[in-house]
Amino acid sequence: MISDELKAHILRLSTQEKWTPHAIAKHLQLHHSVVRRVLQAPAPPTPPTPRPRLLDPFVPFLKQTLERYPSLSAARLYHMVQQRGYLGKPSQFRALVSQLRPRPAAQAYLRVQTLPGEEAQVDWAYFGKYPGEKDARSLWAFVMVLSYSRMLFVRFFLGQTQPLFLQGHQHAFEFLQGVPKVLLYDNLKSAVLERVGTAIRFHPVLWDFAAYYGFEPRPVAIARGNEKGRVERAIRYLRTSFFPARSFADLADLNAQALAFCQQQAAQRRCPDDRTLTVAAAWQREQPLLRPVPQPPYPTQERLEVRVGKTPYVRFDRNDYSVPHTTVRRTLTVLATDSLVRILEGPEERAVHPRSYAQGATIEDAAHIEALRKQKHQLREPATLRELQQAAPAAQAFLTRLAQRGEALGPAIVRLKRLLDLFGAAPLQAALVYAAALPSVDVHAVHVLLDQHHRQLSLPPPVGTPLAPDSPLRAVSVTPHSLACYDALTPEDRHDPR
Repeated sequence: MISDELKAHILRLSTQEKWTPHAIAKHLQLHHSVVRRVLQAPAPPTPPTPRPRLLDPFVPFLKQTLERYPSLSAARLYHMVQQRGYLGKPSQFRALVSQLRPRPAAQAYLRVQTLPGEEAQVDWAYFGKYPGEKDARSLWAFVMVLSYSRMLFVRFFLGQTQPLFLQGHQHAFEFLQGVPKVLLYDNLKSAVLERVGTAIRFHPVLWDFAAYYGFEPRPVAIARGNEKGRVERAIRYLRTSFFPARSFADLADLNAQALAFCQQQAAQRRCPDDRTLTVAAAWQREQPLLRPVPQPPYPTQERLEVRVGKTPYVRFDRNDYSVPHTTVRRTLTVLATDSLVRILEGPEERAVHPRSYAQGATIEDAAHIEALRKQKHQLREPATLRELQQAAPAAQAFLTRLAQRGEALGPAIVRLKRLLDLFGAAPLQAALVYAAALPSVDVHAVHVLLDQHHRQLSLPPPVGTPLAPDSPLRAVSVTPHSLACYDALTPEDRHDPR
């Protein structure tokens, strides 16, 4: 084997100096076969001469145009060169434009270091569709990660509303056992309503929430995802290590699995800022420096004023929830969390239901429906029967026995109502209870029992007073008094005109 330097020397003597192989071998003290092997080696390939292209005359025009308009599309440029005589194909044209288009200069970034308890980063992440009963909803993950320890918290929701956004914060603070001093956000509508340069208009509810928990909301620059790279990497970690090939029964089951993932697998990772510590160990150092979570929790329920129609249901989040039938045609207030729906009338709670995330579902309380059916059944009964049942409850069983024997109930109700007016509610109830033990009974037997009881008490015959059913005199109660004081009077006192 000979060196590349010696090969180059042999080639120079042969090509430039025109020496023979024998002279080269003698001069360099090499065997002539070595010299001949070097001279007979294939020469390195010469690059082919590029063929002229149809687009070459238009390259200066393209460069000049792209310098002025860097984002101009290839389709528009192709149309412009066609007007100037270009006859080539679009595919070749697009390939050349991609080479000529100016590239922005690579940007360098500073490595950001944060103090324990100083900062956390927050973002939403989309995880596809959540299967519902009739339609699929969007599944979103609320993600918060502490910038120092990288302790991760995630909770899934079926939406991105402001109340859900705040509920995610509360769950995160409880999980992390504290509140960081600064929270970094992307320019979410839940955090930033409007931004013009450095002028930022925050969501007023977020400001109030931040003041209650004592943290500073701070949005990153527009289109600068690198400024919240910790939460972006945490979301990528969830997409690769938690969510794929995962099955769950419902949203509560998914959140339980996510919580266990944050407490176990995610907490056992190595901390990027200190590879000698796990995330859980770094969080143990950081947690005492977090602000305590204030109590009671900030009210974050979804609130909606709803009008109850003719049916005892309120519509919330595309589902119907039952309410007592006494609240129809009224305005109620719905307060909802991610797991519970409460329906209030003023300060009074009228109904409580588990929250449903289906669409077009009906969630009912059996007590509400049963109370409505009972009222409807009572309204179908005659007014006389309702009055009779209220005064003497045993009348219902008595009338049932008559119906089983095939007797007409209308005349029986009228006669029992007449007995009620003559003898009163208590005697009629007692007679009906006694008659229930007899083998065969009818209204006449009840009348006989009442007469016997009346005579045993040595009472005068009852005299009925016909009154209209709605007469106010039926509500008048007269209490008889003893006449012993009258008997004690002398005859003169009895006739005293005073």
